[in-house]
Amino acid sequence: MTMPFEDIKQKFRSCGLKTTPQRTAIYDALIRSTAHPTAEDLFALVAPQFPMMSLNTVYYTLGVLRTSGLIQEVNIGHERARFDANLSPHHHLICLGCQAIVDVMDPRLNRLTSPVGIPKDFEITSHQVAFRGICGTCRRHPQHSMNHSSSGQNPTTRQRRTPWEKVLKARKATKI
Repeated sequence: MTMPFEDIKQKFRSCGLKTTPQRTAIYDALIRSTAHPTAEDLFALVAPQFPMMSLNTVYYTLGVLRTSGLIQEVNIGHERARFDANLSPHHHLICLGCQAIVDVMDPRLNRLTSPVGIPKDFEITSHQVAFRGICGTCRRHPQHSMNHSSSGQNPTTRQRRTPWEKVLKARKATKI
């Protein structure tokens, strides 16, 4: 999804937020992504445009955007919080191998009824369905997927280089 700069400005204004270049770039990167990126992923995408920006700025901005209701945090058994600018009712497919999250747009899931056995005075305000499994890529190439447990938690201690680590390494190399 894409959104013109003027529309982003209007959204920020309606939430009482300042329109800064960094905030706009972070929000724009999140709008364009369907991968439910982490703060580190967004930092890697935006940092080349703003070399003086820190990872802390990204975390702060995501907090402001989340509090303002412009994005949501998707934390479904992952080691790091993931973020989504898609605020329409939707659900997720989660690969237990590579940790990919894919949106599921099925209106039938939005019409689920209250489960049996919940207290009568409990008011359900929303729900989200998460389907967990192994994606086609991980099934075809199991050596590329990460270890996983049936709960969706990633118990492995194997390190994977994240995109933001690559950016930091490149920055250090250019400062020498």
